[in-house]
Amino acid sequence: MNDLICGNNIDVLKTFPDEYIDLTVTSPPYDKLRQYNGFSFDFEGLAEQLYRVTKKGGVVVWVVGDSVKNRNESGTSFKQALYFKECGFKLHDTMIYQKNGSSIPSPKITKTYFQSFEYMFVFSKGDIKTWNLICDSKNKTSGSKYKSHGRTGDGESVKYFNVGIVPEYSIRGNIWFYDNRIGVTTSDKIAYKHPAIFSEKLAEDHIISWSNEGDVVLDPFVGSGTTCKMAKQLGRNYIGIDISQEYINISKERLK
Repeated sequence: MNDLICGNNIDVLKTFPDEYIDLTVTSPPYDKLRQYNGFSFDFEGLAEQLYRVTKKGGVVVWVVGDSVKNRNESGTSFKQALYFKECGFKLHDTMIYQKNGSSIPSPKITKTYFQSFEYMFVFSKGDIKTWNLICDSKNKTSGSKYKSHGRTGDGESVKYFNVGIVPEYSIRGNIWFYDNRIGVTTSDKIAYKHPAIFSEKLAEDHIISWSNEGDVVLDPFVGSGTTCKMAKQLGRNYIGIDISQEYINISKERLK
């Protein structure tokens, strides 16, 4: 562990023992939206290997979106999510990574709303074992008493339960916004030699949420090394795999 490995991610994972990884945080090259140094990957084979190497209760965070061709979305994200479930994973949460827009398209041309997000599917192998949920949603009524009501299984109204004090902060929602402008995503200039980096804060928040110090964090598409860098800073062990030696070199420089 604490290693960056150049090679086909499926072949590399086949050398790993069963139930070895606590958390995977990754974003695959999807729908050929970026030229990934000419490489492609076997999604189904990778999903099956990820299930095998993930510990019971472990998590895979899969950040993915859909391309649009002839005003028709590919649906790649949904197809992949369903296949993860076929492999045995539970879909623990469907989250949204919202990005700031970079242009103002004409509705006469696009006929759709501006695409400003990707999915962050959170899969668990069985019942999730670690959840350090981030509480940074500030409550306007903090300090006041609250009452809530609901209904029983047969529809009968229950007037009040869980009477308590509103905390200063509550658990954040599952739509996360990150500024993805150059210079904001990361201050590491070398990272921008990779065509599709994601926010260090995105990786950090998922690593905090679904792992503990000393756990093993994997990125099978390590790219510019964001996941491994943040895992190291947060006291986790890391393993990064990439088929491109150029991207492995970028990751090594960042981890220095």
